[in-house]
Amino acid sequence: MGRRKKLINNTNIPQYKIEAIARCIMPDILSFYESEEGQREFAEWKAQRDAEQARKEKEDKVS
Repeated sequence: MGRRKKLINNTNIPQYKIEAIARCIMPDILSFYESEEGQREFAEWKAQRDAEQARKEKEDKVS
C-alpha cells in the first residue's frame, strides 16, 4: 500500500471540512479542465508560466 502524503493545514478550518469542500468542487474543476475552454486557458497559463521562467533564467544569467 502507498503512503498517504502528510497534509499541511495552516488554518483554523478542520481538515474534514476542507476535504468535504474539495469533494464537492472537484467534479466541477475536472469538467472545466476537460472542456475546450479549460484546456485553452490551461495552455495559455502554461505558456505564460514558461515565458516568465525563461525571462527569469535569462535575467539570472545576465546578473
